[in-house]
Amino acid sequence: MESPENGELEITNEVKKYDLASILCSPNRDFLVRNNGDQVKVDSLRGKTVGLYFSASWCGPCQRFTPNLVEVYNELLQDNKFEIVFVSADEDDESFNAYFSKMPWLAIPFADSETRGRVDELFTVSGIPHLEILDENGNVLTSDGVEIIQEYGVEGYPFTSEHVQKLVEQEEEAKRNQSLKTLLVLKSRDYVIAADGKKVPVAELEGKTVGLYIFLATYDGCLAFNPKLVEVYKTLKEQGENFEIVMIPLDDDEQSFSEAFEHLPWLSLPVKDKCCAKLVRYFELEGLPTVVVIGPDGKTLHSDVADAIDEHGIKAYPFTPEKFAELAELEKAKREAQTLESILVSKDCDFVIGKDGIKIPVSDLVGKNVLLYFSAHWCPPCRAFLPALTEAYHEINKNGNVLEVVFISSDSDQASFDEFFSTMPWLALPFGDKRKESLSRLFKVRGIPMVIAIGPNGRTVSTEARELIMSHGAEAFPFTAERLKEIEAAQEKMAEGWPKNSKSDLHDHELVLTKRQFFNCDGCGEEGRIWSYYCEECDFDLHPKCALGDDSTGMKVDVGGKESVDAAAEGWICDGDKCYRE
Repeated sequence: MESPENGELEITNEVKKYDLASILCSPNRDFLVRNNGDQVKVDSLRGKTVGLYFSASWCGPCQRFTPNLVEVYNELLQDNKFEIVFVSADEDDESFNAYFSKMPWLAIPFADSETRGRVDELFTVSGIPHLEILDENGNVLTSDGVEIIQEYGVEGYPFTSEHVQKLVEQEEEAKRNQSLKTLLVLKSRDYVIAADGKKVPVAELEGKTVGLYIFLATYDGCLAFNPKLVEVYKTLKEQGENFEIVMIPLDDDEQSFSEAFEHLPWLSLPVKDKCCAKLVRYFELEGLPTVVVIGPDGKTLHSDVADAIDEHGIKAYPFTPEKFAELAELEKAKREAQTLESILVSKDCDFVIGKDGIKIPVSDLVGKNVLLYFSAHWCPPCRAFLPALTEAYHEINKNGNVLEVVFISSDSDQASFDEFFSTMPWLALPFGDKRKESLSRLFKVRGIPMVIAIGPNGRTVSTEARELIMSHGAEAFPFTAERLKEIEAAQEKMAEGWPKNSKSDLHDHELVLTKRQFFNCDGCGEEGRIWSYYCEECDFDLHPKCALGDDSTGMKVDVGGKESVDAAAEGWICDGDKCYRE
């Protein structure tokens, strides 16, 4: 039976079904819009698979994913069986229009914020980009549309669980029977190319150790890495090693690719070759630059040796497990000898900056606890985390400790850097400083915000200082393993004597005492952390004070950072919205 409030139909097998006309329209609107202003009746979606694309222009991951989705959409367009509806999370009409102008599909009008909010709530969208895919009957096929598109591209269509499972099985079979041919050859192409346009049959590479260099000509990290890889490549060639490199370009712009390729000595797949996207998915690309090593038998020898080449050069060859065991020992020795100056000083770059660009010598920071804060103005999680970091910074230094923070920006222009840095009370690397790339590689920064804690002796204390600050605030200082053990011991002591399981009138299933970094209590609705009585199956949380409200042990219950309450002295009554003393 259809619910007139939200257009949702409850199906007996728990698969949700939606009436798109009900959820995408309003009483005064029965159409969607295109970026040229055309109005398209919602009825046009009948009989089609529909993707609801939750996204926003301010979201970096959305900006990166949208071109992939456009490519898939355009390839499926000729069949006229797939449509996408953009559900914007932008904050103003101008941003919406600029972002929507890049999209060939439909959208809920930006002015209809009520409908956009309702759809967002209906599908419980907790993060973006998010792609909810419904079949022609309104049944939810998957809530993981983004992941499927990223993994399989157009091959993921029609996005059913059965089809995706078939693709998974095909990939597993391909990996078992992997060879250079299965990796690099298409029905329409059995060769790679040299910079002069010469075609080299893939068959000629068989029996060699081959590095697959996943490359983007416009990415500074790849451009900085090229000279080091060229040096290794030429040295191995001069030594007569049976080694080759095949570049896997990710460029859309042929001119940028050609300008970069003409200065490189190795081979490449053609730009925009379908094999490029396939290999990115196949090798589960995590970042650039990446060099996958294929052994003489055609099997993967190593999933990424870019960091090893950057750090050790020719010494990383022949990229075998034995060689990497040797390198691990070298890296261990290097970590033990690490100083703040060894990681923050590079030739004449021996300073950081304060307000108004004042240069502060790195030597002035020696002996202090230092946080390296990788962040960017365009990144919403970075902006969300900044107040917590600022509060912890002030609290730590107020208590007589000496903590400094160095902001390492991933912003794309000086103005954005300046604006973001102006809100921070600490230091920074100058915008565009070349040390950012070496620090990112050293600490394997794959996403932001990321915070690295360096101790007074210059050694790395923690690569997860962001998570520690989010969980414990200033109490996490000085971010050492010893401090973390102290915190965990205090948390365990807090729960001494609490029952491991609990039943509640608010929930049908038994609740299990569980450590939870953050949660919202389904009893009183307030935020909690550390301990929850939790049902994993239903994602249901109760504060200990709510779960143990009728307990008679008289124990103190801490809901995590808030005032402790005597949960059982008089008992508590919860009505689902609030917890009240009896």
